[in-house]
Amino acid sequence: MKVLGTDHIGIAVKDIDTSMEFYRRALGLELGGIEDIPDQNLKVGFIDTGSAKIELVESTSEESAIAKYIAKKGEGIHHICLLVDNISDALSRCKSEGFKLIDNEPRDGAEGSKIAFVHPKAAGGVLIELKQLSK
Repeated sequence: MKVLGTDHIGIAVKDIDTSMEFYRRALGLELGGIEDIPDQNLKVGFIDTGSAKIELVESTSEESAIAKYIAKKGEGIHHICLLVDNISDALSRCKSEGFKLIDNEPRDGAEGSKIAFVHPKAAGGVLIELKQLSK
């Protein structure tokens, strides 16, 4: 397993379009499109910054993890996503080292990827997403 770099920083937002105004007007950045992730009750939009992306994450249901996060903590940074070459190996390594996971198996993510989350308690309070691009 190898970490290839930071893929994106996820930001929980109430509304992607409203949040995009800052990035567009203040920084001249554009949204690469919005993708629905129905099994997670989310919509996501990626902003390419040149090195890592910013992912704006909007809930489509009051029951989603993002809706609950925003209700508890408000809008803001939600997670950091690390790109890995083999997500199954990354999860196995975390498990063998005794770190708590949210996802024991990879699941489908945005951009046709496989993703899994490491529990914030394992990483000093930071929610870490592991992402493997489709091959």
